[in-house]
Amino acid sequence: MIGRLTWLAARIVLAVACVVVPFGYAVTGIHTDVAMGVGCGLAVGLGVGLRGGLRSGLWTSVLIGSIVGVATALLAGLLPGTRYGVLVPPVLALALGLIDGFRGLALTGYRGMGREAAIVGALVAAGLLPAWVAQGSFASGIFSLGTLMLGVTLLLIPSITLLAGLLSHRREGWLDDRPPTLLALGALVVPVLLAIGMASGALVEGRGLSGIELILAIAQVVVGTLVVLPATAFLLGRSIAMWLQPRLRVYGYLGDYLRVMSVPIGAFAVGYLTIIVLFAGFYGMLERFQPGAFANAGTGIAEWLSFAFYAALGQDFATAAPVSVGAKILLGAHLILSAGWVVVLFAAVMSSIGPRLDRIARRHAEQDGD
Repeated sequence: MIGRLTWLAARIVLAVACVVVPFGYAVTGIHTDVAMGVGCGLAVGLGVGLRGGLRSGLWTSVLIGSIVGVATALLAGLLPGTRYGVLVPPVLALALGLIDGFRGLALTGYRGMGREAAIVGALVAAGLLPAWVAQGSFASGIFSLGTLMLGVTLLLIPSITLLAGLLSHRREGWLDDRPPTLLALGALVVPVLLAIGMASGALVEGRGLSGIELILAIAQVVVGTLVVLPATAFLLGRSIAMWLQPRLRVYGYLGDYLRVMSVPIGAFAVGYLTIIVLFAGFYGMLERFQPGAFANAGTGIAEWLSFAFYAALGQDFATAAPVSVGAKILLGAHLILSAGWVVVLFAAVMSSIGPRLDRIARRHAEQDGD
């Protein structure tokens, strides 16, 4: 069991990293922003996969981790500077919405939503730790940025839980009519602290804002950061998960079909590559005994293999081109043989494995009917 979970975790890490790392560097060239995306994606993806074990499925874990990682890298690249306070709430809400959408009606009250939010918050905080360490955030001790933001992430759990519950209480199967009093009081902690911090900063800097202007500025930041962005992220994540959930079954079905077709696919690849290697030798031999048969002819087997590969696909990506009549006839024979191989082998494969594919389709139809 441990070995299978380790293998599952390794595949999740590899798949999420292959998605998030290129996307992160396409969005921003800052290594810290990419590290935040990769860290959050890996932490959440691994958390979903290992918590659900082998039942949660590889594709679900990879999909949730990839979406969270891509969103984190995108927000980190778009936000000026390192604004963790704006980054953490939507990422936490997005991850919670994705998990809520994939789990269906499993979260039926504020208690379950709060437990899930606490787990997701710990995962997001763990995912951001590598970026904090890379910035040297722990160098100043316990009050460093990393430690502070770890606490802020945990303090956000009540407010995110309350927000997610209010957005879910009309859903079928939701049990709680109103949120618990302690949860509502806990959700006020971060807005109050943020308002106090903004008011103190404005007074220290002497911006000269009137009382009403200061209150409006604080309300705008608090509502936008702690209500609008997280609510949008939560609803977006849940909508994406609910839309994708029935469609992800295709990947489970695809595995059954690929197992049946693995041998024919391998046979096709062997034959196709054999034709490429064979004609690469013919092209090189013709040019050797009849110099000038090809324009811009290569000087080694690698160039002829490349020419034969693209010629078999009907693409003109190689530099060599047939000039003599013999070269053109040879290239025509290559194209005819390659196309014939595809048609003949496809017909043979479908006639031989068609009944097995029909049995798989009937079994899947019966499972969907149940």
